[in-house]
Amino acid sequence: MNDFGVREVDVVVVGAGQAGLSAAYHLRRTGFEPERDFVVLDHAPRPGGAWQFRWPSLTYGKVHGMHALPGMELTGADPGRPSSEVIGEYFASYEGVFGLRVHRPVDVRAVREGGGGRLLVESSEGTYATRALVNATGTWDRPFLPRYPGQETFRGRQLHTAAYPGPEAFAGQRVVVVGGGASGTQHLMEIAEVAAATTWVTRREPVWREGPFGEEQGRAAVALVEERVRQGLPPQSVVSVTGLPLTDAIRDARERGILDRLPMFDRITPTGVTWDDGRTVDADVILWATGFRAAIDHLAPLKLREPGGGIRVEGTRAVRDERVHLVGYGPSASTIGANRAGRAAVAEIRRLLDREPEPVPA
Repeated sequence: MNDFGVREVDVVVVGAGQAGLSAAYHLRRTGFEPERDFVVLDHAPRPGGAWQFRWPSLTYGKVHGMHALPGMELTGADPGRPSSEVIGEYFASYEGVFGLRVHRPVDVRAVREGGGGRLLVESSEGTYATRALVNATGTWDRPFLPRYPGQETFRGRQLHTAAYPGPEAFAGQRVVVVGGGASGTQHLMEIAEVAAATTWVTRREPVWREGPFGEEQGRAAVALVEERVRQGLPPQSVVSVTGLPLTDAIRDARERGILDRLPMFDRITPTGVTWDDGRTVDADVILWATGFRAAIDHLAPLKLREPGGGIRVEGTRAVRDERVHLVGYGPSASTIGANRAGRAAVAEIRRLLDREPEPVPA
């Protein structure tokens, strides 16, 4: 710590979800010591990343594509338990086994340019002066809620996926579910079992994916997301380009009419939603399963955004500042992508720090 009460470290990792823990693991594996050389700051109250906030009915057996963290498998999990519990306990165990010493709850408020080539990370537990930053803040803290005419007049309840409590809260109600992603279809299929009526609306026709989804298809999908990020455009989810897997549960829901999709409504009324062609649907609840945006507002002082609205990234490195790496952003938003991004970011940070030795004090 220097004379100004600012603590100096080589690397600050912001976020302790899959991407942040992967980066911390690879930092430790390549010789960085927790607390001495790097710190991990996480705003959540406990281990588990965004998983700890998932609704209770999302059991571990319903989770698709959960890849293990590097160096430690998740084994013997009960598929009937809530994923928030299973993965929260797994992350907690992982942090302990590898001694990652995550600081929580810590809110990172801003990252600014500091002196001597360092970045200043301003947080609720003080300021860190760091030579490199791994930003692994994900998207959960920035639910996206679109605006539609008449939205403020609706007399029922409106909520986003981030606040979804499980299907029991919708028993006997008329529910409009908005959104064509995995969360929207999962919510709809659950709610349909207890609701008086459900209506599904999406901006685009849902794309159903049949057959195996192998490495070649996965690479092609990630490449599409990666190209947007490379152009400095806001990233889209990988699911938006892969489509939705046509599982047995999905097939059954389609046959029962639960997944009969309507185009996006044009306005919201006090009692429901309506379209310009005169169609109306009465509703007690509108559930917005409309996704999330990257939680990167704390990076605003660094002016990393491009005119297109996103941060241009090569690999994991922000093009406008090679000290900043974004993991779990854009093409690395999947769990396996986050693992790979953590390793890649640490390799580049090691090269950067080896190339740029600490400045000698005057």
